[in-house]
Amino acid sequence: MNTAANKHVRTLYTQGQSDVKTVQMSSTCVVWNAAITNFGSGCRLNEPVVRPAQPKEDTMTRTRTQVAAVLAAASLLAVSACSSDDDANADQATLDRLKDEGTITVAIADERPYSWVEGDEARGATIAMHEEIFAGMGIDNVEVVEVDWNSLIPGLNAGRYDAISAGMSILPDRCEQAAFSDPEIMYTTGLMVPEGNPQGLTTLDSVVEAGGDVRLAVLNGGIEAGYADALGIEDVTYVDNAQDGMDVVANGRADAFAMTAISLNWMAQNNPDVGVETTDAFVQVIDGVEQVGAGSTVFRKEDTALLEAYNEELATITGDSAAYLDLVGEYGFTEENLPPADLTTEQLCAGELG
Repeated sequence: MNTAANKHVRTLYTQGQSDVKTVQMSSTCVVWNAAITNFGSGCRLNEPVVRPAQPKEDTMTRTRTQVAAVLAAASLLAVSACSSDDDANADQATLDRLKDEGTITVAIADERPYSWVEGDEARGATIAMHEEIFAGMGIDNVEVVEVDWNSLIPGLNAGRYDAISAGMSILPDRCEQAAFSDPEIMYTTGLMVPEGNPQGLTTLDSVVEAGGDVRLAVLNGGIEAGYADALGIEDVTYVDNAQDGMDVVANGRADAFAMTAISLNWMAQNNPDVGVETTDAFVQVIDGVEQVGAGSTVFRKEDTALLEAYNEELATITGDSAAYLDLVGEYGFTEENLPPADLTTEQLCAGELG
């Protein structure tokens, strides 16, 4: 996408405040803490957009490409389910709307290197994949909103965005709430600990063995929170995002932060003066079963046409290791992160693989 030819200065109001922010952007509009449900006509050149204050869980950061009236057709999400014909129409309506508008809105949770906002640009492995995949579907613009991890699926089902771009693990309880694409990224678990690893921690099992002497931080709603619960770890601190997890370890409020190993390594390498380090990656074992970590893109259950079209484009990438690495390699992902061809979402949703 050629963004250099489309530079604007847009003046935006921060939600619920009177101060004005002016941003120089390349085909990008950023709204700080803006409630997507109130976008209306979107960002206007040098024209303030005023929105009423919303509860904390509904505030989010919006960036990347021209912000248009992405929710102008929100009524399509509420079509009647009184008949199978209506269901089919509703299913197709979302995909048709996105193609007509040429824009899709995805949610992220600032987990690097999967997806995050840097300045006025969305970056990360899932963002790179989505720009490629949605362009192949005829949807050229990808807009991003940033929310807390635990609010991703509720916000999706409330119609605040069209998909989740966060490398979210495919888990049975999540599959009951939303529809997951075919697997996109495999990962392992790691621990972030204070520099020198004074507790000598290596895995979550070592946290269990330390008894009450170790306080563990996990992402609220993350897969590691489930591991901690299954292992009976009681001294747990829940954080809303990866940055908060690193902070509680660096500030001595937690002895370890459990998360995907690639995310922890990325943070440690890019924050060398914080005073933390990471353990070797490991595959957690629960009740004698290795836990398979596979992430994918998330859609609403009723948007089956959108999901099917997405999976068709995704297969052209995951079926070609060179194409896969061309998109995600710069973010530290390797061929080991490429899902095996015989791994299915159905297996993971059924809990058949740990």
